[in-house]
Amino acid sequence: MVGTVETKAAALEFVRAAALAPSAHNTQPWCFEVEAGRIDLWADRTRALAVNDPRDRELTISCGAALFNVRVAIAHAGSLAEVASFPDPREPDLLARVTWTPSAITSPDAELFEALATRRTYRRKFTKDEVRHGVVRALALAAEREGAWLRVVETVSKRHAVSALVAKGDELQWIDPSWRRELALWMHPRRRGDGLGLPDIAVPVAQLVVRTFDIGHGVGVHDRELTDEAPVLVVLGTLGDEAADWLAAGQALERLLLTGVRHGLQASYLNSPVQVDSLRAKLSHLVDHKGFPQLVLRLGVPSAEVPPTPRRPLEDVLFEPRALA
Repeated sequence: MVGTVETKAAALEFVRAAALAPSAHNTQPWCFEVEAGRIDLWADRTRALAVNDPRDRELTISCGAALFNVRVAIAHAGSLAEVASFPDPREPDLLARVTWTPSAITSPDAELFEALATRRTYRRKFTKDEVRHGVVRALALAAEREGAWLRVVETVSKRHAVSALVAKGDELQWIDPSWRRELALWMHPRRRGDGLGLPDIAVPVAQLVVRTFDIGHGVGVHDRELTDEAPVLVVLGTLGDEAADWLAAGQALERLLLTGVRHGLQASYLNSPVQVDSLRAKLSHLVDHKGFPQLVLRLGVPSAEVPPTPRRPLEDVLFEPRALA
């Protein structure tokens, strides 16, 4: 019995680490079922973005990032993780089952553990510090280790082309009232622990503005500037475009992000060219890589510290949390 309690306590710590993963609109669309020596990762489709993410592609990517955090936490605890993706064909919402065993060999993934708590989605301008080629190569290798590919957008002409797609994507999304309403719905007080956290007093006004006004042009101009000025601009992709590929993309994303943190970098997303179907093929042509773009990221050295994004309480992401007390 003691061993079971200790194992479940360790599993809860692994789930805490998982919940630090990034997600679209900070929806945190995951749920975990914990048994002795096992964690099941479920997609929580009640937190899906029907307009922004109709295929649950980004939802699955977000869950993949959470899955990678579980793997890192297990490695840090001195155990070896074994992951079975989509272990039950009858349960498409069951994305992964993770088990672990003590190991005498420390996994290199344990080195990423400290970065879990300091990773941020950094939406401000970066410093002018140049990111060394060796660091960029480490980011690419991180993505490749998880079965994804990373294309660095280097030439000025291609950067301008990508930034134009970002701006166009912003405009096409903001012109859609359904998209704006969905965005407004995820503007929550920070105390809620999820969504796009705002001070309580600002939420009603922000929601009203977003629902009412098409400010896509202004957002596009701002994002275009961020894209053009990014020290590193990359596109993360996969060879396929199904749920298994998205889950792999999420793990690749988180390995890349945590690797970046270890080198003093943070990142943010410029995903509208991937989210708008009419632009995704154009982005694929620009990066000239076989497969499907999944995410567009800018990385660099942050110019200031930013607070962590709010997270839901642990009990909110667990099945039957009382049974684990």
